[in-house]
Amino acid sequence: MTHPDPDRSDIPALALDWHRAGRGAVLATVVETWGSAPRPVGSQLVIDREGAMEGSVSGGCVEGAVITEALEAIEDGQPRLLDFGVSDDEAFAVGLACGGRIRVLVEPVGGVLPEALLADLVAARTARKPVAYVADLDSPLRRLDSRDAHADRFRMDRSGVEEDGRTFVAVHNPPLRMIVVGAVHIAQPLVQMACACGYDPVIVDPRPAFGAAARFPGEIILDDWPDEALAAHGLDTRTCVVTLTHDPKLDDPAIRAAIRSDIFYLGCLGSTRTHAKRVDRLQQAGFSADEIARIHAPVGLNIGARSPAEIAVSIMAQITERLRTG
Repeated sequence: MTHPDPDRSDIPALALDWHRAGRGAVLATVVETWGSAPRPVGSQLVIDREGAMEGSVSGGCVEGAVITEALEAIEDGQPRLLDFGVSDDEAFAVGLACGGRIRVLVEPVGGVLPEALLADLVAARTARKPVAYVADLDSPLRRLDSRDAHADRFRMDRSGVEEDGRTFVAVHNPPLRMIVVGAVHIAQPLVQMACACGYDPVIVDPRPAFGAAARFPGEIILDDWPDEALAAHGLDTRTCVVTLTHDPKLDDPAIRAAIRSDIFYLGCLGSTRTHAKRVDRLQQAGFSADEIARIHAPVGLNIGARSPAEIAVSIMAQITERLRTG
């Protein structure tokens, strides 16, 4: 699935490819914003020596000036820290009500940004390994850090400058994924909401009548048995799983595969009585009370939801709460 949003593009990998192809490459990154800045902190733009670019740091307001600085950086290998004020008129043109200020770090690959360090960053992103790129804004020092070194930033997906005013931490979290077991009515609005919230959703249902492409146009649908699908797709700390079938033959294999994985959320549709029966089956299968307690059931926040869309809202809200508050 492709993502035209620059925030979802793999700009670091593109920069590495351009550099290795001899095109020259500069990474420009928003490190601070004030007011109604057009792009969030961490947004990136890559520029080659011919002025070709991908990504965005301002939605078009200051890209021209950044490109000029980038071309000079390719020649001397030195970083630039640029400050821009975005006027009200410029901000309005890209969809904002008022202007602001942005600070952009310009780093030539092979200069202040070593190729080997960028390659390690790209490898971590490819492997879906959370990693922080740390730059000293007052010196050429650059390094990669683990998620544990910046736990709060990773939980909130929040890049930014530390309190010392010189250490910029760029959070590179793997894209969020949602695996929905059961292509039922609730799944239809749920996958749409998931996409809107930045998730890559996957629907798992071996029943052809349910997992029909016509019911979920443009979505990824896997017709494997749920436990096999989950194992093949991978379960990590940026993945959530929601089971919706009501059928133990389908839900239980998925739950058993997910419950001992590193996923950050597992939610299961069903009444309190249905969940009690589910708990009994899991206990008989050897799962501990702590493992079973990971399940959010009945799924979703208790907001009195009734329709499939309202239930999807409650599920999405609960997933968000779990992601952001831990």
